[in-house]
Amino acid sequence: MILAATQFAPVAGDVDANVRTIADLVRAAGAEGARVVVFAELCLTGYEPSLIRDTPALVLSEDDPRLAPVREACRAVGAAAVVNGPVVTGGSGAGITTLVIGPDGDLLARYDKQHLYGVEAEVFEPGGADGRFTLDGVRFALATCYDNRFPELAERAAADGCTVYLASSVLGADNDSFEKVYPVRARDFGLYVVLGNVLGTNEDGVGCGLAGAWGPDGGRIADAGSEKPGFVLAEVG
Repeated sequence: MILAATQFAPVAGDVDANVRTIADLVRAAGAEGARVVVFAELCLTGYEPSLIRDTPALVLSEDDPRLAPVREACRAVGAAAVVNGPVVTGGSGAGITTLVIGPDGDLLARYDKQHLYGVEAEVFEPGGADGRFTLDGVRFALATCYDNRFPELAERAAADGCTVYLASSVLGADNDSFEKVYPVRARDFGLYVVLGNVLGTNEDGVGCGLAGAWGPDGGRIADAGSEKPGFVLAEVG
């Protein structure tokens, strides 16, 4: 199976603009054979926790009509999109939520970030369940940025029959996850790890790109580089 790991600079607080970019990337990656397209943490709004806290309209629902262009793109190319944004929970708040929109445009899975970092804990509710989905017989695990610092998520994924671990993150060039987290999770648990990251400025700093993938031996198998928006393809399985 071919996966696409993406990177772009989200427009802070502009869901419609970011959805257009996401839909365009899904169509482009799908046209090159990608079956799953992975995006960064809070790609729908930009990584702007304070702005999200102060702007309730930025919180989406699972079936939010603003996501229609992404659903249409998934159907057009037969690819699943792994997108992340602030999504209303069962309570009164919002999670940092990954929505997996399937190749048919329907919701395939939802995952709410379990380990919140810094100001996130003041704005969002943590999730309490692991994220899983299966496509074409391949079982996937979902994790979001700081989650990946906790090896038990990857350990549970491997024990649950997952072979691919999808990480939606917001990382800068000084982050050591590229050396000490993602390749280690891959190697220690025999997983393919696929990372969607950001470019551009955000509330946490400056995104460095380098979206891509690691093989089960911990070696890099795809790297989108640190400058251009777009995607890189990785074959898994």
